Amino acid sequence: MNWTDRITLFTPLDFAAVGGLFAAWLLIGWRIEHPSQTRPSVSVLMAEYRREWMRQLVTRQPRIFDAQTLATLREGTSFFASAVMIAIGGGLALIGNSERLVGVANDLTLDSAPAIVWEIKLLVTLIFLANAFLKFVWSHRLFGYCLVLMAAVPNNAQDGAALPRAAKAAEVNITAARGFNRGLRSVYFALGTTAWMLGPLALMGATLFTVSVLWRREFASQSRAAILGDGDNMGLASRIAARTKT
Repeated sequence: MNWTDRITLFTPLDFAAVGGLFAAWLLIGWRIEHPSQTRPSVSVLMAEYRREWMRQLVTRQPRIFDAQTLATLREGTSFFASAVMIAIGGGLALIGNSERLVGVANDLTLDSAPAIVWEIKLLVTLIFLANAFLKFVWSHRLFGYCLVLMAAVPNNAQDGAALPRAAKAAEVNITAARGFNRGLRSVYFALGTTAWMLGPLALMGATLFTVSVLWRREFASQSRAAILGDGDNMGLASRIAARTKT
């Protein structure tokens, strides 16, 4: 069966659902990382606290707390990378066992589509999982770079290199966190793509649900309210607005 024949196995609604899936993934990611000045996302708010963390690092003695905190962040990226790798292996094994895949799909939808249809649907899930794995691995490495930069910050706060190196460590830390968050979003959407097994309408519903969950957690969650709920919120907002303008 050539690619032309395979394409005809899917309806226009299937293509619309998949297109909407990838569009939603890109758009929600862009909005989270580039929010409005008046309503910053949790990711942007935490980026400012990461910068403040590195400024406090300059005068904190000893720095055991900072090393332990970063080690915990690296453990998180390592855990998710390992979990996603297992999921990718399971997906590939399922594709290799087409008969069982068709049996499960038929039980769910009572549809008699050929195995290639279910394999392609599962392949979309694997694309998101592969992207998540790459993001987690790179995030893990960047947190390692951040640890080296933190160790290079002089103990003397009066040293001219202290604040610039702390700022470098903060930006690398933020970049690592951004990669980790992108990996998590890919995992969310990978879970949503499994709804395609039930049809394109189910995929559309799962996409909307995934976007709503991400939107709430970044822009309307209790954790966001807690971050903004202290007396420093005005200064934090002004710093975010200044960085958004630049």
